[in-house]
Amino acid sequence: MATNAQTQVRYEIEPSVSDAALNELFATAWEPYVEHSFMPALEKSLTYVCAFAESQLVGFVNVAWDGDIHAFILDTTVRRSFQRRGVGTRLVRTAAEIATERGMEWLHVDYESHLDGFYRGCGFRSTPAGVVNLKQESRKPR
Repeated sequence: MATNAQTQVRYEIEPSVSDAALNELFATAWEPYVEHSFMPALEKSLTYVCAFAESQLVGFVNVAWDGDIHAFILDTTVRRSFQRRGVGTRLVRTAAEIATERGMEWLHVDYESHLDGFYRGCGFRSTPAGVVNLKQESRKPR
């Protein structure tokens, strides 16, 4: 598939998308990557947005929620050959618009420090937060 700047990217809200397509996308963007099923999470999501170039999946973002007014950006992923072209920003902004339309008052995201510029560009601001790695905590002697 051509990946030049002229390639049209279209954005779809909650399209039918397969585990195979999502796993292939994630494998191109993340190393190391372990395949898994996305469907259990997507069935519970507030929404998700996909980006396509022709029929190829080139981007994805999931929006989880607490069932009330808080939503959470998860798994923002863009195929490497489409990165730094605004695809990720458009995915996140579209997800934020949908979350707003569906009554969310807060949109959260956790990210690694090297992504600070990207998420600030999407309108997020840093706030104090905490996180516990439950997998590591369960291995600690008591």
